[in-house]
Amino acid sequence: NIHTPDGSISQDEVIEHCHAYEQLIAAEGGIDIALLGIGRMGNIATNEPGSTLSSTSRIILIDQTSRDEMTNSFGTQEQVPPCSITMGIHTLLSAHKLFITAWGEEKSDIVEKIVEGPITDAVPASFIQTHNDAKFFIDLSAASKLTRIVHPWLVTNCEWNDKTIRAAVVWLCQLKQKPILKLTNKDYNENGLSELLARYGSAYNCNIKIFNDLQHTITGWPGGKPNADDTNRPERALPAVKRVIVFSPHPDDDVISMGGTLRRLVQQNHDVHVAYETSGNIAVGDEEVTRFMHFVNGYNQLFCNNEDQVIKKMYADIKAFLAQKKPSDMDTPEVRTIKGLIRRGEARTACTYNGVPLDHVHFLDLPFYESGKIEKLPMGEKDVEIVRALLQKVKPHQIYVAGDLADPHGTHRKCTDAVLAAIDLEKEAGAEWLNDCRIWMYRGAWAEWEIENIEMCVPMSPEELRGKRNCILKHSSQMESAPFLGNDERLFWQRAEDRNHATAELYHSLGLACYEAMEAFVRYIP
Repeated sequence: NIHTPDGSISQDEVIEHCHAYEQLIAAEGGIDIALLGIGRMGNIATNEPGSTLSSTSRIILIDQTSRDEMTNSFGTQEQVPPCSITMGIHTLLSAHKLFITAWGEEKSDIVEKIVEGPITDAVPASFIQTHNDAKFFIDLSAASKLTRIVHPWLVTNCEWNDKTIRAAVVWLCQLKQKPILKLTNKDYNENGLSELLARYGSAYNCNIKIFNDLQHTITGWPGGKPNADDTNRPERALPAVKRVIVFSPHPDDDVISMGGTLRRLVQQNHDVHVAYETSGNIAVGDEEVTRFMHFVNGYNQLFCNNEDQVIKKMYADIKAFLAQKKPSDMDTPEVRTIKGLIRRGEARTACTYNGVPLDHVHFLDLPFYESGKIEKLPMGEKDVEIVRALLQKVKPHQIYVAGDLADPHGTHRKCTDAVLAAIDLEKEAGAEWLNDCRIWMYRGAWAEWEIENIEMCVPMSPEELRGKRNCILKHSSQMESAPFLGNDERLFWQRAEDRNHATAELYHSLGLACYEAMEAFVRYIP
């Protein structure tokens, strides 16, 4: 009862084979249910942009974006075929029911185009809008750009709370191109926000409330300001010196995501620890290994009279392995270890630049990451216990974790799950240190927190932003040669700066202080 197009036939037979496949579908009474995922370009099955509404089963060329997406499934891009046999748009839409799935923030833009955008062959999945019985099954991250999530007051009766009110006022400011305190009753009435006028009595009252809420998120004291009234501050004043753990999924996420804040915490004399949760060895190019092995071999020749036989043998073995390595080959344990050492060295250099003592730099090397492949192992008890042991040792007053779950390979999510699971176990065990600990979530190079969710925003001067950039640049293996820069051609320091500039500009456009850049955080409550 399984009928799949035969991808092994010769190209001369494809047209006849596809015609026979369509006839088989018809002979079986058509498709009752089609269960489909969607690609980042809006492709369904492998119907790439340009596929027409009338298209049926056929051979199609796979574009570069789809090839990149398939890399996870195939293990390497070199094994992704250039072409695919696929059902057509017409074939799929003839199904009685359609079920479409999408997960994660990386699919949010295309979900918004498919569900709410114009119907066009540039986004083949947009034709689903014409189907009489199609349902999307998506998580909140994939739905995050839909109007019903971003601007629910435009499509339904809205349940007003602090977050939705802040989101509505910011949206109105952007629509009218006005700062918060210049919005009028007329602005609210003409744009469907009269409920807020009824709630607060006037635009003035609502404006002041939201302006103050946003003003109170801004702080130059991410660890709390000693001897100050902390009633309206994101962080408490006491203890004046806090023990802090910054959890970084990869050995550079700390400086990319919160480098300015980390540096500020150190300068304000807090006891800062940085915990790198994975080795990050998958993201090191082979040329970096070659460069470091040349150095080690040269060191052996110059300072050891070329007598260290272990180094000589390893150099020869690794040189031979890399010379014959195919794109689909997994690195040897020795090569992975060297790649991990490269990233450790870069992380230590960055921490030293930021003033973090080296005995406060922890490399957790969580087991789930060490599969040797892009596809990781499931996060398990061993990962959680490693994190928990560090928490028990440090007993932090502040924890910073990655909230940027758009990481294309899922490492951020698994690392954050491990930290939160460890915290839950400590809470169940009645750990006293948790009673005086706050958990802050940062985002990385892929996205920023929506302004309605931001609870702490740390400003940076031009000099501080330059310091953050210098720190990111310490991770030299992650510059142009990094294998996983993704679809965004900007380097990590450029992405981070653009994101931090944009946050500062948004605050300024709303009538708040004008800063060079800002890093944003959301508090997590276990």
